Amino acid sequence: MEVPQAKKIEKILEIHGDKRIDNYFWLNERENPEVTQYLEQENAYAEFIMKDTEQFQEELFEEMKARYKKDDESLPYFFNEYWYIVRYEEGKEYPIYCRKHGSLDNEEEIILDVNVLAEGQEYFEVGSVSVAQNNELASFSSDNVSRRIYTINFKNIKTGEILPDKIENTTGKATWAKDNEHVFYIRKDESLRAFQVYRHKLGTDSSDDILIFHEEDDTFDVNVFKTKSLEYIFIASSSTISDEHRFIPADNVFADWTVIQPRIDDLEYSVEHYEDEFYIITNADDAFNFKIVKAKIDNCGMENWVDVIPHRPEVLLEGFEIFKNYLVLEEREEGLLQIKIIDEKTHESYYLPFSDPTYTAYIGVNLEFDTEILRYGYTSLTQPSSTYEYNIKEKTTKLLKQQEVLGGKFFAENYISERIWADSRDGEAKVPISLVYHKDTKKSADTPLLLYGYGSYGHTVDASFSNVRLSILDRGFIYAIAHIRGGEYLGREWYEDGKMLFKKNTFFDFIDAGKFLIKENYTSSKHLYAMGGSAGGLLVGAVMNYEPTLFNGIVAQVPFVDVVSTMLDETIPLTTGEYDEWGNPNDEEYYHYMKEYSPYDNVEAKNYPNTLITTGLHDSQVQYWEPAKWTAKLRELKTDDNILIFKTDMSAGHGGASGRFESLKEDALEYAFLLKLENKKDE
Repeated sequence: MEVPQAKKIEKILEIHGDKRIDNYFWLNERENPEVTQYLEQENAYAEFIMKDTEQFQEELFEEMKARYKKDDESLPYFFNEYWYIVRYEEGKEYPIYCRKHGSLDNEEEIILDVNVLAEGQEYFEVGSVSVAQNNELASFSSDNVSRRIYTINFKNIKTGEILPDKIENTTGKATWAKDNEHVFYIRKDESLRAFQVYRHKLGTDSSDDILIFHEEDDTFDVNVFKTKSLEYIFIASSSTISDEHRFIPADNVFADWTVIQPRIDDLEYSVEHYEDEFYIITNADDAFNFKIVKAKIDNCGMENWVDVIPHRPEVLLEGFEIFKNYLVLEEREEGLLQIKIIDEKTHESYYLPFSDPTYTAYIGVNLEFDTEILRYGYTSLTQPSSTYEYNIKEKTTKLLKQQEVLGGKFFAENYISERIWADSRDGEAKVPISLVYHKDTKKSADTPLLLYGYGSYGHTVDASFSNVRLSILDRGFIYAIAHIRGGEYLGREWYEDGKMLFKKNTFFDFIDAGKFLIKENYTSSKHLYAMGGSAGGLLVGAVMNYEPTLFNGIVAQVPFVDVVSTMLDETIPLTTGEYDEWGNPNDEEYYHYMKEYSPYDNVEAKNYPNTLITTGLHDSQVQYWEPAKWTAKLRELKTDDNILIFKTDMSAGHGGASGRFESLKEDALEYAFLLKLENKKDE
């Protein structure tokens, strides 16, 4: 089959006296039939190249699906007189939201059956479901395009009636007031930025809704939520590096909004309520790893904040949960998450014990105030996701639910996890790497290893279990996560050292991690693979340009690869809010720095690794044309005979296919690609 090649139409892009020639700029014309034709040609070519793996992909898909419980349900949680459960029925792709009054032995009420709503839809996703305090009404939001633009509807749970109210172009979230007739919601602008908060009264037309707050700074977006106490409604306005919160009592939707602390550059804070005080987690007063303060509700400005948990340079404070008699902290020290319990009466404090060398632990759903029971989650590379109930008074732990791995072939003791530290080239840091492999897999130059990374927005990819991943571990792969700068694995400074004018540290850390794994004889370049999605796609794209022979294969999922052009186009979703992450290329210094690493701008005539690139036509986070242009330019310039395939899901967005198991087909394709390169597709 002929290799696709997009036509070239020269487009000169000039700023700061610098010219870039973009021959594939025209691919951003979403409605152009020639664009659709090119994407379909690439899809056909990908299918042709992977033809010999079709049966294997199906086997992988069935193998992955077989590990999941088909009629699974979430752990019930109790809130406002009801136990809430989300469950799946065998043979159905979508969740069913339901509840039981008072006791789990009582009759089930179905709040929402998403399978019914999704009938006849190519794509369907429910954004959120929220029940009013009277327990009779519910809001729910849905997206049938995969553009993350949701329509909010309302339902009478008692009668099953869908109410006539309909609110379009929202973030999907609805926050109920105490009166059970008003909700607050958020609209998006043309660039999909959450920018306006409205109040809607049930039974009225949404065109009559009241604009409550308009965020005019296009580097900020907004959120609306109710405190755990249900006493206050908050609007949070946030950029990457600063926050502003305002509130009203939840029982008075017409009250004037009170600002806790007006926005200041580099001041971040978030708020929770307890009795007559607000508890605030913040980086105020140079607390770069955050601290907790409190202030009286009637006098809550920054000048009145009193330290509750002081700043500690060696500990990143990630979150907290307030109970009547206890304060529970989520902390990260030397990369590992810990849960600390503080008795507010005795001031005794201690940590819950965790034993794996690398793992994830987090505070779970805890909606009750007056309780001694803490729910928390735990998972590691070898331990399936588990939810525990810890009795703080008795200091006893009970396992409530553990993710089941069906098929009878998974035994945790058959897998080994490690955490190792790679030297970085600048000598400033050691890069942590979490690994997992089957106990029968020997480390050697012939061992395949998949290295995963992200490294942006302070988002940390922690070590967690994956049902899907077993399909490559059981075929002899080692799986590794590089905890590179740009994430917050080693604290806030680890993030700051991997953003803006330090962004290249992210790419170099990943490369150094790969070279360290080779040096320590875990693998070799011939068997080393890289994977990353979105900003992680930028990561692997940049790495391909810097070190094209380090990896045998690359999987770039919905990759953000046309950095300069995207960050110069303020009409593209999310661009202006990203200036604090990447810099603003309208500033010459940032422009030239970005241009030096932007994957698309640095494609040149040389050998590249085998590459699989994926996207969704309706992606709202990374527009489809970025990977499309990148693929076309790679096809034009690369000098090797390695595989390059590009697959566009013509009905999906940034999160991939909807439905519980459909996304496993994407996993099966990616793994079949890696195993094809290893000649293991017949194993």
